Amino acid sequence: VQLVESGGGLVQPGGSLRLSCAASGFTFSNYVMSWYRRAPGKEREWVAHISNTGGSTNYADSVKGRFTISRDNAKNTVDLQMNSLKPEDTAVYYCGRIGLTNYWGQGSQVTVSS
Repeated sequence: VQLVESGGGLVQPGGSLRLSCAASGFTFSNYVMSWYRRAPGKEREWVAHISNTGGSTNYADSVKGRFTISRDNAKNTVDLQMNSLKPEDTAVYYCGRIGLTNYWGQGSQVTVSS
């Protein structure tokens, strides 16, 4: 299993970023996929997940209405569109396949600062 995130960076408050996660080594369309984040000095926290077909999504209250998770099962990718970013969204963002064994990408830094 390999998960590789891309798309992080520095953005001003109120701005937008899109993260992408490329998956390989397993049958992507069989699995729920998730995004998590770890802010400085804090535990990793769940952000959003999407069902294997993409027909169902769920979000943490802290990002609901601002973030959108999506997937493309033909390309084996799962994305996180982040709008109206706030300084408290600053974190390393991880793509994850959660289950009996958890798999994580290497993480992508998102910094929201003026």
